[in-house]
Amino acid sequence: MNQVVMVPIPLSPEAAEALRGDPTKLSLIGGLVDDVLRASAPADPLLAMIEAVGRKAQAAGLTEADVDAELAAWNAERRS
Repeated sequence: MNQVVMVPIPLSPEAAEALRGDPTKLSLIGGLVDDVLRASAPADPLLAMIEAVGRKAQAAGLTEADVDAELAAWNAERRS
């Protein structure tokens, strides 16, 4: 993103606080929204967002095994 324009987006108080306190996370979320809303985005915005997250994860060096391990840990935490 070369130029950035701030726009208000309705969020839960928890999500707003998480973004307010973390400029890196705010930038990443902004990039995902940008990817989904780009004119060339597919008709299914959820699929576009999932694909964008996948591309960004791969670019950051995450592997399928990393993602699987993280999901397993998250599931185990929710069950306990």
